[in-house]
Amino acid sequence: MKIRIEHYAIWCQDLELMKTFYMTYFGMSSNEKYINPTKKYESYFLSFQDSSSPRIELMKRPDIAENKSVRGMLTGYAHVAFSVGNRETVDRLTANLRKEGYKVISECRVTGDGYYESVIEDPEGNWIEITT
Repeated sequence: MKIRIEHYAIWCQDLELMKTFYMTYFGMSSNEKYINPTKKYESYFLSFQDSSSPRIELMKRPDIAENKSVRGMLTGYAHVAFSVGNRETVDRLTANLRKEGYKVISECRVTGDGYYESVIEDPEGNWIEITT
């Protein structure tokens, strides 16, 4: 049996903004928007060029409550990590995101478990590790 993560899903307030963010900064591509008018549900699947990588499902429905807590400090999923290959890319992408107005939670550094990473927030406050 071969088991792998196929995708992870994010409830969004602004589906188009989130799609643009992940496509712009992480090189993802998107399928056509899926709409279920009965449930008032909309979604996109975002993919990396490497088809074996997990996808991101961005979802929106008007009855989903907004999370007003600090996302990375709640029980449950804390963050998603994107490997960008090397320290220079971690530094460059983090600096670019800061310049574009995104919040940097943790500066570029070597962690106790040996990763070189930073942590930023996406447009809706979800934590993203940018790592080598």
